[in-house]
Amino acid sequence: MSTLLEIEQAIEKLPESEFRELHRWVAERDAGRWDEQIAADAAAGKFDGLRARITADYRAGACRDL
Repeated sequence: MSTLLEIEQAIEKLPESEFRELHRWVAERDAGRWDEQIAADAAAGKFDGLRARITADYRAGACRDL
C-alpha cells in the first residue's frame, strides 16, 4: 500500500488529462459519500427538529420568496 506522500507525488506526475479524470472521480466519490451521510442523518431523525421549526415558521408567515 502506498503512503499518502507517495500518492501525492504520483498525482503530481500525472499528465493533465489524467489529473482531470482523477479530479472528476474524487469529486464524484466525495459527493456520493456526502449524499450517503445526509440520507443516514435524515433516516436517523437528525433533521426532524429543523424541519419542525421551518414548518412552524412557514405556517406563521415568517418566510418570504427568494
